[in-house]
Amino acid sequence: MSDLPRKAMTRTARLAALPLGIAGRATLGLGKRIGGRSAEVVTAELQQATADQLFKVLGELKGGAMKFGQVLSVFEAALPEEVAGPYRAALTKLQDAAPPMPAAKVHAALAERLGADWRSLFLEFEDRPSAAASIGQVHRAVWHDGRTVAVKVQYPGAGDALLADLSQLSRVAWLLGPLIPGLDIKPLITELRERVAEELDYELEAQAQRRHAEEFADDPEIAVPGVVAQADQVLVSEWMDGTPLAEVIASGTQEERDRAGKLLARFLFAGPSRTGLLHADPHPGNFRLLKDDGPVEGWRLGVLDFGTVDRLPGGLPAPIGASLRMALAGDAAGVLAMLREEGFVKPSIELDPDAVLDYLVPIIEPAAVESFHFTRAWMRAQAARIADPRSPAYNLGKQLNLPPSYLLIHRVTLSTIGVLCQLGAKAPFRVEMLEWLPEFAGPGSAGSRPTARTTAPRGTAEQGAADQDTAEQGTTGKDAARKTTSRKAAAPKATTRKGGAAKRSAPARRRGPSTED
Repeated sequence: MSDLPRKAMTRTARLAALPLGIAGRATLGLGKRIGGRSAEVVTAELQQATADQLFKVLGELKGGAMKFGQVLSVFEAALPEEVAGPYRAALTKLQDAAPPMPAAKVHAALAERLGADWRSLFLEFEDRPSAAASIGQVHRAVWHDGRTVAVKVQYPGAGDALLADLSQLSRVAWLLGPLIPGLDIKPLITELRERVAEELDYELEAQAQRRHAEEFADDPEIAVPGVVAQADQVLVSEWMDGTPLAEVIASGTQEERDRAGKLLARFLFAGPSRTGLLHADPHPGNFRLLKDDGPVEGWRLGVLDFGTVDRLPGGLPAPIGASLRMALAGDAAGVLAMLREEGFVKPSIELDPDAVLDYLVPIIEPAAVESFHFTRAWMRAQAARIADPRSPAYNLGKQLNLPPSYLLIHRVTLSTIGVLCQLGAKAPFRVEMLEWLPEFAGPGSAGSRPTARTTAPRGTAEQGAADQDTAEQGTTGKDAARKTTSRKAAAPKATTRKGGAAKRSAPARRRGPSTED
């Protein structure tokens, strides 16, 4: 597979074939058991075959199929160990690799977005992508000023593919649900659909990345590559080396795991406080451990891909910190009252405060100790407790509601914990919460450091629309790309893109050719 399949019927047929293939293998497995083979051996074979088919299809289709697979991959740690083995390798492949788009199509996209003489912007350009993901791929290049850069190019037709895939996946959510115990698949797919238009907009991504790069420019622990240029569906950033977190998960030393875990926890809580934005795609493919010859305490975490963010001008919501503090103090009534006030418990639902506290305490254990050892076994235990219909936690969980304003925060937090459990890291979760999470240290507290920004950062939908109005009166994408080179790499400023693209309020609207396979 060398291109993004865009025919709706073709993509839908391939995704629709998944349940048929799984059902067929189940029937075959039953036959083998009747024939005398052990249930354990047959089950293992079925699990492996299912994993191979599911994630091969998700990876090759890219688009929403692969995006869903990437999000799902961070919850691998919740699978029972006898099931996790067959799925782990297939899931991990989706974190930072996919079949590439042909060089000719990349060149055509660059010519359309940057201008016919786009090659003059680069001293070197590698046709073979260094990474290929759900809606675009990255090429290593040398910018005309000598900087090594990453050139991110969106796949033609990515918007249509994202929506079509996620619509089809929502229809087979019942099939995918059992893959991750305790995770409700359908709301996850719905949330991904709602984020499609934003993720396709590289202008918004550039604004979010610039904000982070500016804030963390001199940070000793977190590194974000600066934006070099952006024009429509092309984004050029400073190149970042380092050890992919997937490699640390697979073969890292405990020292590497613990350092990566600490920095992940730091970024989860400090990022919103310092930038007003929550990085909302925390799978291992988006992080690098930047090691050097010095002590481990000096290693940094490199953060990539700001296509999906949650805008939190005041940092993480104060009720999160307040309810966690009350839960750890055993204030069951206070916790239930806070959950009601924030919409987690609907007015018509009656719950026992102590039962709510019993439900929460095991989940928030990392917030109760100075350093917590995140393990697959711990995450599996939590998932099993919530997913078991015989468990009181299961019945109580069914009565809780997740307000829309908390949905992305909830997913990002769970995903980050999933990655920490994959790492097997010992991380100071509580320390970071005391430092950065409003209300956690005490009533009225805002963490030991003030938020760096109390107003909404550039990159909101309203600002994007205003920028676009200016852009429509601007110059060509190539001129816009050249104008960005005057910014300092260490602290890039958010500037208005001057490109000729029409505003993308929905992914179906796009520039350029729309040829079918």
